[in-house]
Amino acid sequence: MNQPLYQLESIFLKALNQVAEPLIRAGFGNPVCWPTGAIVLETTGRNTGRTYNVPLLATRIGSLLLVSTVRRRSQWLKNLAMYPRTRYWLGGRLREASAFVMAPGLATPSLDGMPLLVSYLASTLIPQSQLLGIGFAILAPRQSQSKVV
Repeated sequence: MNQPLYQLESIFLKALNQVAEPLIRAGFGNPVCWPTGAIVLETTGRNTGRTYNVPLLATRIGSLLLVSTVRRRSQWLKNLAMYPRTRYWLGGRLREASAFVMAPGLATPSLDGMPLLVSYLASTLIPQSQLLGIGFAILAPRQSQSKVV
């Protein structure tokens, strides 16, 4: 993508996120009644240590959330891979999760020791990630909140 087009895209997405983020945090469009909807994901910058809030589409699969991106310049996946303990807004509540990240250019996560459902989903998505060049993250509730099967 050429630089002026990338800058225009970046400006547009920042403006959109400023409007959408408070609504999504409040629960508007969340995947509560439907399996797919929007969440706000908190990530920690791997270089800055700053907290970033990123509105994303997510799909509920049992107690897990699957989030993805096709944008190659998205930094949230790289940040999440570095700091997998994360939080997200769903149904107007802040929730804690552990993230399992699969993305081209990042180390493939070991399936050993993952909760069973996370391991199954990850083993299905890893080949897709590598083949299509798409990054995925699976958000699993922290064990203190609910048990992941």
